[in-house]
Amino acid sequence: PLGAALVGALRGGPRALTLGIGGIFGYHFFYFTALRGAPAAEAGLIAYLWPLLIVLFSGLLPGERLRALHVIGALVALAGAALILAPGLGPEGFAPRHAAGFAAAILCALIWSGYSVLSRRMGEAPTEAVAVYCAAGAILSALAHLALERTVWPAGAGEWAAVAGLGLGPLGLAFYVWDYGVRRGDIQLLGVAAYAAPLLSTLALAAAGEAA
Repeated sequence: PLGAALVGALRGGPRALTLGIGGIFGYHFFYFTALRGAPAAEAGLIAYLWPLLIVLFSGLLPGERLRALHVIGALVALAGAALILAPGLGPEGFAPRHAAGFAAAILCALIWSGYSVLSRRMGEAPTEAVAVYCAAGAILSALAHLALERTVWPAGAGEWAAVAGLGLGPLGLAFYVWDYGVRRGDIQLLGVAAYAAPLLSTLALAAAGEAA
């Protein structure tokens, strides 16, 4: 229930609220800013530095030890992500005129990796508090959209279903399981395993006939 989520969020204190709302809203704000300001493949590859940064930043956490194999594994995974995204990388993709978009992609990577690692230090806030972070992030995103973008409504039942699916899955349940994982699981393994995302998204596009 939303009431329990609100109580949990308040119990975490202002630091947890700031981290949760800032992490979820900030990541998406700079991600979509990056996609507007630079080619999607190149911006996506830079944004996908966040799993590598999670592995590196995790070494600063109490009780965690960063080993050379962790770094090597994360770098190999980053190289794999680059190979997956390579078909979309154009010769002019990293042109100077896209610098603002690339800067937004770097901020995107830093925000999500910072949010993920610091969440481990917010033991007072239960996972249910993520509902409050998402709700507040949605309100801020709506305001940013009205200020910066042109509104385009989904066309037809298929697109509305896709929007609902995004809300329930990648922009809903995923935040709950991610919060649980980074706070209670092997955060270094999660950082490396997160590079499965570009592979899975590419396979989904291929299955839908949108990519080779």
